Amino acid sequence: MKRIQRIAVALLLGTTTGVWAADGLVRVQSPHGPRQTMDRFETIVEEQGLNVFARIDHAEGAESVDMDLRPTEVLIFGNPRGGTPFMQCAQSVGIDLPLKALVWEDEDGQTWLGYNDPAWIAQRHDAADCPPVENISEALEKLSAAAVAE
Repeated sequence: MKRIQRIAVALLLGTTTGVWAADGLVRVQSPHGPRQTMDRFETIVEEQGLNVFARIDHAEGAESVDMDLRPTEVLIFGNPRGGTPFMQCAQSVGIDLPLKALVWEDEDGQTWLGYNDPAWIAQRHDAADCPPVENISEALEKLSAAAVAE
């Protein structure tokens, strides 16, 4: 029930705050450019004591093979204190961990920050009642809100 409430709130908020959730992907509109949004997100993640495992610049990769792609970056991050209890509910969750955040610029020049909804991940792995999911969801909401704050 909490998952449905969270998604409903995110969808409702999306009409006024630039937050959308669909198909397990939570998208938050950013007033900052793509690079600045990802820089802010990465800094906040590190300040919260989470590990940053990789930052991948897909546009740079595209450029290396003479192709164009609007700014698109992924940050892979996490912490065993959050991830391990999630995997204890369903070990297959490990395919979706560490957590990932995507920042991209759409065709209209708008910047977005997105991440997989932990409740959706839990549902995918038949672990909908997994206790750590709510805490991970709240943490991701706070991290993304701070990154896109003006």
